[in-house]
Amino acid sequence: MMSIADVNALSVEDFIRTFGALYEHSPWVAEAAAQARPFADVDAMLRALSKAVRDAGPTAQKALVRSHPELGHRAGVDPDLTAESTSEQASAGLDRLTPAEYERFRALNDLYHDKFAMPFVICVRRVAAQGRPPKTVIMDEMERRLNGGADAELNEALLQIDAIAGLRLKDLVES
Repeated sequence: MMSIADVNALSVEDFIRTFGALYEHSPWVAEAAAQARPFADVDAMLRALSKAVRDAGPTAQKALVRSHPELGHRAGVDPDLTAESTSEQASAGLDRLTPAEYERFRALNDLYHDKFAMPFVICVRRVAAQGRPPKTVIMDEMERRLNGGADAELNEALLQIDAIAGLRLKDLVES
């Protein structure tokens, strides 16, 4: 674990190397946030990361969402799945789907992608902490969010991505 003082002392290159994976396949977020240092605390750092995403505009935001893996893929199917995503999906049992659950995920993922042209994103680690079976919560949330509009869904995906990054950040830096 690093302290916030350690974070603030990193070179830009080391900052990007250390925090570039907070946002899936998008080290540009860490690069932009590095310019906002020094951070008073972890929450200030997370706000700077989130601001970098919000300031990037819709094209970069959509690319960020599209860099996230589809939930419920069969193990070994997605060679771009990061270690963080693999672990997060496993925490919700998404690596152990029954054939029926896999088919439901496949159908919901297809509907979602057809409507929004991006993968469904949810902070799996937060879902896993809710007490209900995470796979059920995620599928129910996919169905609910399919009823929304494109702008609202992009915003929701970005909120979920910030939550994912926040948990990943707190794994690395002392609060």
